Amino acid sequence: MKKIVFGNDHSAVQLKKELIPYIEEKGYEVINVGTDEEKAVDYPVIGEMVANMVASGNADLGIAVCGTGLGISLACNKVNGIRACVCSDAYTARYSRLHNNCNILCFGARVVGPETAKLLIEEFLNAQFEGGRHAHRVDLIMEIERRNRGAQ
Repeated sequence: MKKIVFGNDHSAVQLKKELIPYIEEKGYEVINVGTDEEKAVDYPVIGEMVANMVASGNADLGIAVCGTGLGISLACNKVNGIRACVCSDAYTARYSRLHNNCNILCFGARVVGPETAKLLIEEFLNAQFEGGRHAHRVDLIMEIERRNRGAQ
């Protein structure tokens, strides 16, 4: 069973209550590292937790949600080995996996509603990296990360 780590800030508490059961119904184990309270929390802390779970192999993929999806994706992408994408449409969610081998899906609770969020998750989780010509490009992205590791 694949493990999905789910992290969210205060803006996505209500949305998460719909999404985690949806993901579990699809046969995934969900590890919840997000807040369950609507009291303000710092999304970079949650994003780093999600990313570290994926980067360490303790989760296969991640889903990270804040108000827009952008802030939490920036935090996720600071962790080595992470390719987090911000999506608000199904096409981008699908191709983030097919062509970019993204390992964390991010979106905004204030941008997409529950049904769109479910569609994004469905497309992201069902797509598999195509490799081929795309593998070289992903390798180039990871090479940038290696060259800049530890750079100030």
